[in-house]
Amino acid sequence: MPPSPLSPINPLNTLYLLPRQGDAFKDIGRILLSALMLAGLILCSDAFAASQNQGSGTSGPTINSASALIVDEQGRRIYGKNTREVKPIASVTKLMTAMVVLDSGVSLDAPITIIEADRDTMRHSRSRLRIGQATLTRREMLMVSLMSSDNRAAAALARTSPGGTPQFVAAMNRKAQALGMHDTTFADSSGLDNRNRSTAEDLVKMVRASARYPLIREASSRGEMTVHPFVDKSTLEYRNTNPLVRNPEWHVEVSKTGFINESGHCLVMQTRIDGRRLYVVFLDAVGKLTPVGDSNRLRTWLAGGQRIAGN
Repeated sequence: MPPSPLSPINPLNTLYLLPRQGDAFKDIGRILLSALMLAGLILCSDAFAASQNQGSGTSGPTINSASALIVDEQGRRIYGKNTREVKPIASVTKLMTAMVVLDSGVSLDAPITIIEADRDTMRHSRSRLRIGQATLTRREMLMVSLMSSDNRAAAALARTSPGGTPQFVAAMNRKAQALGMHDTTFADSSGLDNRNRSTAEDLVKMVRASARYPLIREASSRGEMTVHPFVDKSTLEYRNTNPLVRNPEWHVEVSKTGFINESGHCLVMQTRIDGRRLYVVFLDAVGKLTPVGDSNRLRTWLAGGQRIAGN
């Protein structure tokens, strides 16, 4: 029995409601059915894409890092993804280390020699600053720590600060609280300890604060540097662990990378894109170049004029 005029009609059954008067009607029915099925596929595809952006609160660039936050200078959120998840931050820690060193008022010209206590016995990371032989000024140690993420340099900075390493780490945690980084804790000065944890929300605050220090801006955005730590005056060449600082298309003002197994690959920056200052945090990426790829996708997206200001 055909449906009454008020009965709901299943669009997929439309074909069978057409008059059965020749091939022409059958062809029209097939075309209509194909169109309806295609529309359904498009709607399903859109729903799937929307589900992939859940957690960010907005549509936006394709960001593969597990946690991300991009904020402009006025505090407007451009993009967010898992921004309050507490994660290990690895050598991103060294931005806080540099701030605490500079806050302490110690001489930046004082020589510091690498000793056995500066060796990484936790992860056995490598360093070209040879124990008992390498001596640099505190300024150079800070620059090597920030630019090339040398762990012995970061350990030496904490060890030679007033009160030694324990007091230094306590000062790092006090500084975090003073900056409103309430979901952040520090356990060492290098980031080798996976108890150094924070969120994307907190790290934006840390990047903004670190940008107020001229030496941090200079060191962390520098592409390369040469130091002479040995008695024989032989040189060590260092390169920034963030390749974007050497890319002429980028204007990076503050930068720090980080990686340990627990943290994944991390990158934080203060940068200018299309004349607009942004604070960028990418955490817990699987691939070494994923944060760089995320950064380039962000830049391309913004260059296309797709700017979203959120809460």
